[in-house]
Amino acid sequence: METVSRLVADPAAWAALATLIAMEVVLGVDNLVFIAILSGRVTASRRALARNIGLSAALVLRLALLASAAAIVHLTQPLATVLGHPFSLRDVLLLAGGLFLVWKATTEIHERVDPNAGDEEPANAAPLGLIAAFVQIMIIDIVFSVDSIITAVGMTNEFPIMVVAVVVAVGAMMVASGPLGAFIHRNPTVLMLALSFLLMIGMTLIADGFGFHIERGYIYAAMFFSSLVEALNALARRKAERRT
Repeated sequence: METVSRLVADPAAWAALATLIAMEVVLGVDNLVFIAILSGRVTASRRALARNIGLSAALVLRLALLASAAAIVHLTQPLATVLGHPFSLRDVLLLAGGLFLVWKATTEIHERVDPNAGDEEPANAAPLGLIAAFVQIMIIDIVFSVDSIITAVGMTNEFPIMVVAVVVAVGAMMVASGPLGAFIHRNPTVLMLALSFLLMIGMTLIADGFGFHIERGYIYAAMFFSSLVEALNALARRKAERRT
């Protein structure tokens, strides 16, 4: 209680909390896009359940990693050296997560542009079972959770601040996941754009795993610009439909 009271009365602690919440929300965008796309493959009646389970698992994972913050430091310690480059457990997780995202995005794009799909709507790909969706969400949750918690540990040493920031960030993701998932599901062009984002994020994770760090700001700027162009295209299509 003394620690909490001290942090509540400390303006620097509030500034650190606000900064960390913003950072956690930004880092959670990748996870949120993946969950929104994957839950769109689940039967409509279970779609919200899939999103909530995925984000709840992300919260539990991040709190568990925070509770073992001492072990998080060792994730960045070299495990082995391959061709002169040292690889840590974090690098291995980033490589695995990046390869999984590239595979998943490529598979989803292929299912939607396959000319053998007949007259069926591309967005209506084969439904995904709840367990299969949960397993895939858990795989990517592990990758993004490790990256998120390493960032949090590097920004502050106060455990209560890290916990509050993670809970608030995941809570914001839960609120945004429903509208985002519904919007992506209703707009096939936005869905394809989101899949391309996953492909780009996967390649970024692979580059990070090999030691080539790419600033996330550049990635998010590209995503924002692409989304802005798509929004302008959508407005142009609506105006053309009104004229006809």
